[in-house]
Amino acid sequence: AKKLVARKIVSERELDRATKEHKTKQASIGTAIASIRARESELAKAKARLVTPVEIRDSNMECNCLSIFAPITGSILRVLHESEGVVEAGASLVEIGNTSDLEIVVDFLSVDAVQIEAGQRVIIEDWGGATPLKGVVKKVEPFGYTKVSSLGIEEQRVNVVIDFMDPNEVWKSLGHGYQVETHVVLWEENNVLKLPITALFREGGGWATFVVEDDRARLREVEVGKRNDYEAQIINGVLKDEKVILHPGNLIEDGTLVAERPI
Repeated sequence: AKKLVARKIVSERELDRATKEHKTKQASIGTAIASIRARESELAKAKARLVTPVEIRDSNMECNCLSIFAPITGSILRVLHESEGVVEAGASLVEIGNTSDLEIVVDFLSVDAVQIEAGQRVIIEDWGGATPLKGVVKKVEPFGYTKVSSLGIEEQRVNVVIDFMDPNEVWKSLGHGYQVETHVVLWEENNVLKLPITALFREGGGWATFVVEDDRARLREVEVGKRNDYEAQIINGVLKDEKVILHPGNLIEDGTLVAERPI
């Protein structure tokens, strides 16, 4: 077409059409070559799956071996490929971990996690040993995620990372994925006067309890400090040796005659 244009036999438009068609055919050739190479690679993988170690031994086929070194010192926790076969580049083969350097990851409700801070003491129970273990909060992760509870309720959870404070010899029987029960100590103080939550009730805008004086119930307003679901710190209002009514019912009021009942 170029020669014909030079001799003015065909138009420039015909040359452009021919050039475009030529480039299209060249691209088709490149695509076909790439497709052939991909199919050859798939064929090589299929043949590798069919060849057994016995066939390699009985023939003069070359088998290139590659040594793979672990990035850390530890134990093999899980083998991801049990049998021989072709693996893709970058595929995980095994999981390796140092079981002498474990940490605990606990998913707390986000409303509880906001009260937890790094450095707080942790009590680790129900791990299989005779006595509880000591731990410390290492960090509270800054993001939460949705988790569906066993009752089918969506909950916002936050992971809290805990380090062991006891030496490794004490908890060395623990391994990756083991179950433990953890209690984070949010606040603690010595010589605290406390009452069960069941002995307290709302009176006006504060808290109150019934104190037993001369076999009669006496209404006593109290100042409550720290509390949880079971107990409350009493700052003032009740003395150390005074008796209170644990479960005051609707029939109990100030001055009601009461008698102690064995628990």
